[in-house]
Amino acid sequence: MKMSETNGNGTMAEHIADGNIEPVMKKARIDESVEERDFDEETQKALEEIDANQNEIDALNEQASEEILKVEQKYNKLRRPFYDKRNDIIKRIPKFWLTAFINHPQITAIIEEDEEDCLQYLNKLEVEEFEDIKSGYRIKLYFDKNPYFDNDILTKEFHLGSSGDPASQSTPIQWKESMDLAAKFAQRTAAAQENAKSGSRKRGHQQQATFFTWFCDNGDPSDDEIAEVIKDDMWPNPLQYFLVPDIEVENGDDEEEDDMDGEEEIDESVVVLEEEEEELEEAEDGEGEEEEVAGDDDEAEDAVGAGPAANAAAAE
Repeated sequence: MKMSETNGNGTMAEHIADGNIEPVMKKARIDESVEERDFDEETQKALEEIDANQNEIDALNEQASEEILKVEQKYNKLRRPFYDKRNDIIKRIPKFWLTAFINHPQITAIIEEDEEDCLQYLNKLEVEEFEDIKSGYRIKLYFDKNPYFDNDILTKEFHLGSSGDPASQSTPIQWKESMDLAAKFAQRTAAAQENAKSGSRKRGHQQQATFFTWFCDNGDPSDDEIAEVIKDDMWPNPLQYFLVPDIEVENGDDEEEDDMDGEEEIDESVVVLEEEEEELEEAEDGEGEEEEVAGDDDEAEDAVGAGPAANAAAAE
């Protein structure tokens, strides 16, 4: 695990090993196998010059890494008062952190229903990077008095162990009687495994971890994705996750308005077409009536002309 791959502001730092900065680029070396290859004198000389040039670049990379850490230390101190002020404001919003957790796609995946009830008592979250940044950080969860445990603060810390490998440790949770959520999950998992072995059609709970089993688990700190998500994603800007549903609703309203506008445009075009059809029908009806009137006039004239002729024929 990169103990300080990114800080709370997302700025890249370097991988740390044995308390020293490991350069981004490994120093290039022309090994014996390359030297033994049959290069002409000019090519061999050029390769050696490239190797020397690369070493100079790597030295600058190391220097840059040191400077980056100094800048991060400076701005971590400058950001602290703003984080403290934000936490004070957040306390005025009920269930802020629970809502933000539930709206985060990775964190919500490990929150059980009973844990959701417990996390409504979470009133403050802090991520503290160690002063030198490179050696680790702490995630601190502050709780109001609740029916689940007696702790006011739960801390999970990530640091480099004595061997230089990543390590972590968590505050032991002082669960109240019959309220150990991690133990309850373990029981459900065991029951699910028994059902699977017995071939029961009833499927047990197959979730691999929950929020509090994650908190208590220090088995593989080098692959703790939830801790990295809290440090690098949730902590820098929790407001974006608290507001996720509202943002989606607003976007949905905009889409509905667009749909309504489209429907209105369609309706207007339909009305225009209907009006044009009615005008055409009226025009056709008018032409038909004129033809009928003209036909009636012709018949009348024929009848008037035929009258004297018929009378003459009768007189003869």
